[in-house]
Amino acid sequence: MDDDGRYEQRVVWAVVDTGIGPLLLAATREGLVNVVLHATDEVRDKALSRLASRLGSEPVEEPGSPLLAEAIRQFEAYFAGARHFFELPLDWSLISGFNRQVLRELATTVPFGTVVGYGDLAGRVGQPGAAQAVGMAMGANPLPVVVPCHRVVESGGGIGGFGGGLETKRRLLALEGVLPEPLF
Repeated sequence: MDDDGRYEQRVVWAVVDTGIGPLLLAATREGLVNVVLHATDEVRDKALSRLASRLGSEPVEEPGSPLLAEAIRQFEAYFAGARHFFELPLDWSLISGFNRQVLRELATTVPFGTVVGYGDLAGRVGQPGAAQAVGMAMGANPLPVVVPCHRVVESGGGIGGFGGGLETKRRLLALEGVLPEPLF
């Protein structure tokens, strides 16, 4: 507790090496709160600064934290091809409104090895004309990979966009068997 008798937000983080490069994983007592792709030193420092600002607590590097241990284990298994879904508590506090609604729908209804169109996902949340808004929600996803925004594609068969870059999206979809592995 802090001096005013309130519980302080505790945020712990670690960087994990994966098949798509380093990922920053951050967690609170509620669950995994942020996954940051391509977590080079510069990207990591910016992400930690944003987290401190948004959550009101300075994140602490603690790779051995019980709050992160299961997330790290599941990410390692996913990238080794031994896990097809994540069973982690999630802290949704970094996202709200329509974006949260869309991301929760995505997380619960689009399993490993499948894809959904932006427009189809919009329809699932009762907003059939909101494909572009769904695209914006994917770009605001604080929990990529776990909340699988890489599984959202264009209705015409195009891969669509991805905040982590199209090559990363292709690699994730290949890992899940949606796309063939690159030849080189």
